[in-house]
Formats: sequence, structure tokens, C-alpha cells
Amino acid sequence: MVEKDRSTLNAVAAALRGARRVLVITGAGISADSGLPTYRGIGGLYQDEDTEDDVPIEVALSGQMMRMRPELCWKYIHQIERSCRGARPNAAHTALVRLQDRFEQLTVLTQNIDGFHLDAGSRDLIEIHGNVRRLQCTGCGHERTVGDFTGLRIPPACAECGALVRPRVVLFGEMLPEEALARLYGVLERGVDAVLSVGTTSVFPYIAAPVLEAARRGVPTVEINPGDSEVSGRVRYRLRERAAVALPLLEDALGVR
Repeated sequence: MVEKDRSTLNAVAAALRGARRVLVITGAGISADSGLPTYRGIGGLYQDEDTEDDVPIEVALSGQMMRMRPELCWKYIHQIERSCRGARPNAAHTALVRLQDRFEQLTVLTQNIDGFHLDAGSRDLIEIHGNVRRLQCTGCGHERTVGDFTGLRIPPACAECGALVRPRVVLFGEMLPEEALARLYGVLERGVDAVLSVGTTSVFPYIAAPVLEAARRGVPTVEINPGDSEVSGRVRYRLRERAAVALPLLEDALGVR
């Protein structure tokens, strides 16, 4: 880390020392050091315009495709899960877990469906796009969590009623889960003392809004991202570094480790 970034890091640590409630918003970039791709598609996987089935990935991974051609939708969900298989939380995920006890409340709002924050031990976690390993029957609603999709028939059928089973993730064209939104609104209504944006391009309005509103109100805002995002020009502090590097260093600066 260059000297300028170390100075910024120390300024971030100083801003956080007086904070009680912190919101951390994470995207695909936080899982990059676990070996997961960060490019286009749900969970980060697809770079080309069309899939091998000659449909855009946004169509293949849509709620409508899950209803009309579940075998095609599941094909690409399976590919996403396979890209996550064997990967583990990295130093960024574990740093956030250790930082939990430094604050009265540390809420993680993640766009990722890989489940790494949960695996690492984040307690106050909002998986706004769901978790690919949580499966739900579209008929009777029966739910179960699997370690991975090994041995899973594609598309799977419910053992209870025989109806189609799908992962509890937000596909293209679907609404965000009401429970997750309610939890996020509750956190924002109670107020936060700092907002960190980590490894996300912030292209979704509901991801950028907490950062922009905090900046408007003068609440300390931090971006940890090697590249530029939709909120880069609005945050108070920018650390142009990978999350797996910056967050452990922030721990050290706060005296957590």
C-alpha cells in the first residue's frame, strides 16, 4: 500500500473509532480473492453477450425462464454454483467478522449469493440477492440448505410434493425479498455512523442509495475498491485496494488484531 493510501487508511480508522453502528455493503469484489470472478451476471460469471444457448444471460437467469424452461435456467445456476464450489471465505470476510465486536452494530449488506459472509461468521447479515445454496420448493415451500449441488438432479424436484425446486436467489426480473428490504430499511431508519462500500460497482440504486444518503448527511463514507464505481466521486475516503488487503489493515489500524 502506497503512503497516500496509508494516510487515508489512518483517517478511516480515526473516523470509525467513534462509530457505534456501521453498515458495510459488499459486492463481487470482496470474493475475488477467494477465486470467484467479478464480471457480468448474477454472482459474477458471464462476460459474453449471449450464452451457449444463444440467449442473453439476463434472459437465461430470469424468473420467467425459471417458470417456462427451468432446465435451461438451472443449467446456468448450476454453472454459477460450480464456480463457487471448493472456494472459501478470504481475509476480507474474516476481517469483517472480527470487526463485529468493535462496534455496537456492524451490519453487512451483500449482493453476493456465494454464502461466504455466512460461512465466515457474520452475525448481522442481509443477503439481498439470496444464497445459491438455499433451496425452496415452488409448490409446498419446503426449504433446505445444501453444501453444494453434487448429486443434485437438474432441475431438482421436491421430495415432499414433486414440484420444481429452485434456489432462493433473486433472478433477473424478480423483486427483492421483502424481509431483506425490511431489515435494510430498519438499519437505515435507526441510523448509522459510517457506511463502507467494499468491492461493488454500486450500479443498483438500492446499493448506491445508503452511501449517497450518508454522504449527503455528512456521515463518514468509505469505498474500498481498486476500480471506479457509481459512488466513487461521492465518498469521503477512497482506498484503491483489494478488500482482502485493505480490511485486515483497517483491523490493525483500529487495534482489533
